Amino acid sequence: MKKSTFLVFVMVYLLFSISGFLFPFDADWYRTLSKPDWTPDGSVIGMIWAILFGFIALSTAIVYQKRGFGRHNSEYISMLGINYILNQAFSYLQFNLHALFATFMDALFIAITTLLLIFLVGRQNRFAGWLLVPYFLWTSFATYLSWLFYTMN
Repeated sequence: MKKSTFLVFVMVYLLFSISGFLFPFDADWYRTLSKPDWTPDGSVIGMIWAILFGFIALSTAIVYQKRGFGRHNSEYISMLGINYILNQAFSYLQFNLHALFATFMDALFIAITTLLLIFLVGRQNRFAGWLLVPYFLWTSFATYLSWLFYTMN
């Protein structure tokens, strides 16, 4: 693996992880929410996100190593950027604004853009596309859970 590819991996991982520092988990507020009994514990959710950020970063590093980030890859870069912004907004909407409907809508758009990323990446490298499938499954689950949080509160 080239040094620049490794740096892409590290940068993408750190960028996706930053929302946890910028918009920390509001445990007191979260405890007051009505939630389904099967809602995963916060520590489990955090661990899953840490793994998913690794998959996202690895997928991005593979795309970078194969084709770079030039004009020929602008569709992928744009979709990744949109997905990233939506991903960062989730924590802000949920834990800073406590806006449950907006959080649900954001989760829905994250899932949609993740699905689009899978197809864009899969055309370039199947393995890199498959790395994003767990992210899509998790964001689909998060969308459903966010809807339940909204309707139960």
